[in-house]
Amino acid sequence: MAFCSTSSTSRGRPPSGANAEGSSILQHGRDAEEDEQEGSEIYMSFLWHAGQLGIAYYDLADYSIHFMPDAPDSEGLKLLQRTIEEVNPQCILTSAKQDQNLSEFLRTVGSEDDSSADRRPEIVLYPHLDFGLEVSKQRILSGHFPFIPSHLSEAERILYLSSIIPFDSPNMVRALGGLLKFLDRRRVGVELEDITIGVPILALKKFLLTDIVNMDQDTYCVLQIFKTEAHPSVYKMTSGLKEGFSLFGIMNRCRSKWGEKLMRLWFMRPTRNLKVLNTRLDVIQFFMLARNQEAVQTLQDCLKNIKNIPLMLKRMTVSHTKVNDWQALYKTVYSAVGIRDTCRSLSQSIELFARVVQAFTDDLNYIASLISKVVDFEESLSENRFTVKPGIDPAIDEKKRKLVGLSDFLTEVARKELENLDSRIPTCCVIYIPLIGFLLSIPRLPSMVDKNDFEIEGLDFMFLSEDRLHYRSDRTKELDAMLGDLHCEIRDHETLIMHQLQAKILERSQVLYDVIEYAGQLDVLLTMAVIARENGYCRPKFTLCNSIHIKDGRHPLMELCTRTFVPNNIDSFEERGRIKILTGPNSCGKSVYLKQVGLIVFMALVGSYVPATEAEIGLLDGIYTRIHSRESVSLGLSTFMIDLNQVANAVNNSTQHSLILIDEFGKGTNTVDGLSLLAAVVRHWIIEGSGSPHVYVSTNFHSLVQLKLLPDSPLVQYLTLETCQDGEELVFFYQLKEGVSTVSHAANIAALAGMPAKVIKRGVEVSELIRSGRPIQRVDHPSKESQLERCQSLVDKFLAVDLEDPNVDLQDFMSQQVLPAAASIL
Repeated sequence: MAFCSTSSTSRGRPPSGANAEGSSILQHGRDAEEDEQEGSEIYMSFLWHAGQLGIAYYDLADYSIHFMPDAPDSEGLKLLQRTIEEVNPQCILTSAKQDQNLSEFLRTVGSEDDSSADRRPEIVLYPHLDFGLEVSKQRILSGHFPFIPSHLSEAERILYLSSIIPFDSPNMVRALGGLLKFLDRRRVGVELEDITIGVPILALKKFLLTDIVNMDQDTYCVLQIFKTEAHPSVYKMTSGLKEGFSLFGIMNRCRSKWGEKLMRLWFMRPTRNLKVLNTRLDVIQFFMLARNQEAVQTLQDCLKNIKNIPLMLKRMTVSHTKVNDWQALYKTVYSAVGIRDTCRSLSQSIELFARVVQAFTDDLNYIASLISKVVDFEESLSENRFTVKPGIDPAIDEKKRKLVGLSDFLTEVARKELENLDSRIPTCCVIYIPLIGFLLSIPRLPSMVDKNDFEIEGLDFMFLSEDRLHYRSDRTKELDAMLGDLHCEIRDHETLIMHQLQAKILERSQVLYDVIEYAGQLDVLLTMAVIARENGYCRPKFTLCNSIHIKDGRHPLMELCTRTFVPNNIDSFEERGRIKILTGPNSCGKSVYLKQVGLIVFMALVGSYVPATEAEIGLLDGIYTRIHSRESVSLGLSTFMIDLNQVANAVNNSTQHSLILIDEFGKGTNTVDGLSLLAAVVRHWIIEGSGSPHVYVSTNFHSLVQLKLLPDSPLVQYLTLETCQDGEELVFFYQLKEGVSTVSHAANIAALAGMPAKVIKRGVEVSELIRSGRPIQRVDHPSKESQLERCQSLVDKFLAVDLEDPNVDLQDFMSQQVLPAAASIL
């Protein structure tokens, strides 16, 4: 865009302030503050060798590399599978030199999918030489990392990186080296930038999967922890999905994007680390106290100003910083200082507050002060570009002073030029166009028809625009030599200062990543405290005993959907009651109770308060479910086969510290076979004794109890949910009690579902006949009298046939008369 300073003088009117105008032909607009998030693409590299697994991945969401130190992984590659499920990479990189086991694993990962082929990761194989240990170390040590102070020597740089990256994990180092080469080849995120601009890597972070509670995607789905659904807004067609009614949906009231991202990560990684859980619960308990509500409000007000720091730092590395980025960064840093000051006034016995005070160093004040002193936000928004405040650079101030007084000066120059022009020219003005310079502009006269008419003695014709002729005169040439290209010089000088400012901030960017980390933790825990306070949740206690005790537990989602919710206890001890057999009529609440058990335990294992009066929970290592069948055409499995896979997963992988929830297993096949399989599975856990997991089984196979298919054991407890038959109406109390239900009340449930009365009546009749062992008569079967009449008619036809008559066609008689009559009788 061109900046133009114009000054005009007309004959017959003396120049005055009213005639001198300074205008800017720059169209500018103030964009809404951006908090955009680029596509969350993840590129993962791994190396598995000698039973050790090393992993590194690049996250395009925050331009950071995460690495996992070498960890043992069996030939089943369960740790690698778990990492892929959690990280969900778009692309997986590894060495082309691999054994058969790993090849089969990669073939499975690259082909399996539960919904869409678009979600399958791309498998990329590089030559084994690209993962060499020494080559990888050199790539890491020579990598461009903006967060490393530029003044460090080569030796100091090596020490700095050694303090972050464990170089004693060779597989991880090799995986990281291969990842760096991949990023350099693919130019991830900077495909359209100049070749001299590298892929931005703004942080190096370590991640671990130790103490993680094992949960598969089926469990997350059936417990409704996450639930995506189509977004109703046409403006969201690109993303297409939003969080539906789920545990995450009701818990997520985070004020910042980083809080929401961290909450999702915690939900994906429930932990059995007692220290981590109690640290989170201590913060929630502190924020739930009435006297701390003012601090809660202050922190939440600050957290909503924490913007997309990685995106801003990435733009700084490629010199694409926008005016809004400087505003957002200043607001973020200023709010971070407010968070630190608030945490400083709170109890330092809370570990998180002490860490915030320690991590939010004076570098924040330095960055805030630097931005505040240098950046002129008002002028930057007006000009839609980076501008500096007065007093920062004398040379810029001098050029701007000249530019400000340029309008009056050009008015005087235009007046003098007009005196030397033809008297037919009524007015003229002197304008300034960046990169072209100062020009004399006059209106086009009627006599000026073609280009030859544009020539004026003493002036060099330049161009015609909007019916005005532009010339270069001796005076404008003097102005070019004297003033130069002021706008461009000011811009270039301010851009240089911006680059220097960016370099200073990038050198201290580590504190900004600390802001993201701890602000995210504060945001999540504040949200959990608000939810717990509103819904009357309690703090769970963790015990080293392998037991579960929950008093008056509630389903966190179901209680929001009903006017009244009946709470129930959950008890499972080490030596008794570890295996619950839950029976009861359809729709009495068995499935809700199972999900309630799973959700309360899950909430405790992410460090949240739980919907109960009191809760004491052992540190479980896994939650396995067989509640719903997630069918998919791409799997090529029947519904019952999917059910079997889920139960087999629980049987093969559960330990005595696991929780297993099974609802109506065996109903997808023959009744006898389904009952037999269910009994065999439950018996398997009973035989394990005190080493069995915590098992909750709901079933309508009453024969499981009536036929005594399970051995007597203190580990087994039979439960049911109370109901009452009021005439023909069935009343549900949803109250758990000890005992066994012997009837399913299927007819009552069918009536509630709107089944025709005639169908229900026939169903009851058949059911009674089966129970009593009597034969079932077909409703449409003809009476004996009708059958006898038809038989007599057929006999009469036979007797009426004269077999000695040569004209009788017996074959035709049998096909046309006998066989149809016999079919109707039978």
